Amino acid sequence: MPLQIAHHPDYDAGFAVNHRFPMSKYPLLMQALVARGLAEALHQPRQAAPQWLKLAHDALYVDQVIGCAVPARIEREIGFPVGPRVSLRAQLAAAGTVLAARLALEHGIACNAAGGSHHARRAQGAGFCTFNDVAVAALTLMEEGLVANVLVVDLDVHQGDGTADILRDETRVFTFSMHGERNYPVRKIASDLDIGLPDGMQDDAYLERLADILPELSSRRRWDLVFYNAGVDVHAGDRLGRLSLSDAGIRARDRLVIEHFRARGMPLCGVIGGGYSTDVPTLAARHAILFEEAAAVA
Repeated sequence: MPLQIAHHPDYDAGFAVNHRFPMSKYPLLMQALVARGLAEALHQPRQAAPQWLKLAHDALYVDQVIGCAVPARIEREIGFPVGPRVSLRAQLAAAGTVLAARLALEHGIACNAAGGSHHARRAQGAGFCTFNDVAVAALTLMEEGLVANVLVVDLDVHQGDGTADILRDETRVFTFSMHGERNYPVRKIASDLDIGLPDGMQDDAYLERLADILPELSSRRRWDLVFYNAGVDVHAGDRLGRLSLSDAGIRARDRLVIEHFRARGMPLCGVIGGGYSTDVPTLAARHAILFEEAAAVA
């Protein structure tokens, strides 16, 4: 069965090529997936329903984003103005993770060709993240009674502070973040479990640490759904990361996570997370690793 993928062309909000957030990675990722024969089962999300977004975010902030009236102070924390294209993109990306989560429940595994906006907190966005798509999807599926126990495995190089903030009192969700200890955000918000890694960690040490923790995560509960943030900013060539994984290390990481949970019959929804290399085609190919490894078990 082909890998089920949520994608929308408006994931690309059309930023300038020299913007710190490499927006062009989204169409380039889709080109890479087409070239690899992985784009056979694409599903296009509609804009997220406001009531979904308001399960995770303050209602005033949701209305500000939808109405393109986000205060300048919050826009500065996000890292770009929230105009019509950014607002649309945020709504679609959140809906894409909801859609991918539904597909994962049906097929065992699915991915969103965006998502992983884990710095968006309940009251506002931050760190290039407008809406927290994983939190939105988890809370929406629980609200609908489709899942009761959810695990978030966040392996982006930056700590998942926004996800921790939104879900801190939600006992049905367990949040796990393994990240660079000295990287953004400076003031971290505690997940249910955090592992901070030292600068410069390479493949073998990273994979050993991950392999040690996965059995603990899978044994805590019988997870109805696992969200996996596969950020590639752990790469040695990433300009906003401080770890030193190789492409092979990222592939081994993704395979380890995917095979671990799928072998236990737990549905998995993958999102791409961060990646900030200046060579954007190479960055897109790096993001494609998640889809290659997911397709291998689909």
